[in-house]
Amino acid sequence: MKPIIFITLLTLIAGITGCNSGSSITRATGIAYEIIVVADNAIWDGAAGFAVKEDLTSPVPYLPQAESSMKITYVRPDLFDGIFKYVRNILIVHVDRNMYTKVSMPKESDKWARGQSVVYLNAPDEDAINAFLAENPRILVNHYTKEEMKRTRDFLYKTYSPVVMEKVKNRFGITLNAPSDITSFKDSTDCLWFSNNAVTGRMDLLIYSFPFVDKNTFTLDYLVAKRDSFTKKMLPGAFPGSYMSTEKRVVDYSAITLRGKYCGVLRGLWRMEGGDMMGGPFVSYARVDEKNQRVIVTEGFVYEPQKEKKNYIRRLEAALLTTRFADEQASEQAENTEEVVVVKNE
Repeated sequence: MKPIIFITLLTLIAGITGCNSGSSITRATGIAYEIIVVADNAIWDGAAGFAVKEDLTSPVPYLPQAESSMKITYVRPDLFDGIFKYVRNILIVHVDRNMYTKVSMPKESDKWARGQSVVYLNAPDEDAINAFLAENPRILVNHYTKEEMKRTRDFLYKTYSPVVMEKVKNRFGITLNAPSDITSFKDSTDCLWFSNNAVTGRMDLLIYSFPFVDKNTFTLDYLVAKRDSFTKKMLPGAFPGSYMSTEKRVVDYSAITLRGKYCGVLRGLWRMEGGDMMGGPFVSYARVDEKNQRVIVTEGFVYEPQKEKKNYIRRLEAALLTTRFADEQASEQAENTEEVVVVKNE
């Protein structure tokens, strides 16, 4: 079986020659959410290879249409050399019953290139891989999604929209590094709406606050009701009386820890009420601003009919991860220890 190559040669060459001055390690290459998988032909064409492919290409959760999480390039071990070793995401599958008694999944950063994530899937046999992946659904794709979110977040710390930064800081006393093309805005006393107003790849941000009453604030029903009250006010449709609302049949609540603090996460689909045939995915983070006894919600949503939406919503969620309250330090240590969320495929 010949390897399937999706990584652009020009991108790889650019990465090989794109080292920082004074750095002896090559910058990792490749496109976001693409991965090199290295495995023997017999493994890749067998049940274990199928299980690996299923994990890596499992659908991105909470999108209106199924979209594969990652794009795979398969390479045989004897061909895994040169430019392939500089790709940003690499999975190496090794099956050997003389070396391994159980499945292990060690990880290495910057193995052959700076900004690279290499995962080794070691196992005594194919059955062990199948059982491991069945018991740990999305374990591979969640790891690489987390790495890609970190990369996007770190890029946004360097290149971001000054309009969003200034408005959000002045209104709420927080910082948020939004994609640089998001510059249009509309504001009210307790809510800001930003957009890139793009014809394709429309990305919007909504930031709002309300008083913190008690822990019952952080429930699915409460946060959805609050969301709908703000979207009705801030996001009218083209028809009289139309407005954005949450699609109640496709919405999920979960909790994560962000910078050591509780963060409630809503993700799902939005739609327009009252005539407009529009909809798409959204994700929102709700956190308590303890100093001011209020909840601040940062949300991103996407409108891109008939085309893939996954990388737009991923980009916006990475932006939400940059949000900082006034008392949160922007130290390098905080950056390295903060949690990047990945979600289960419901």
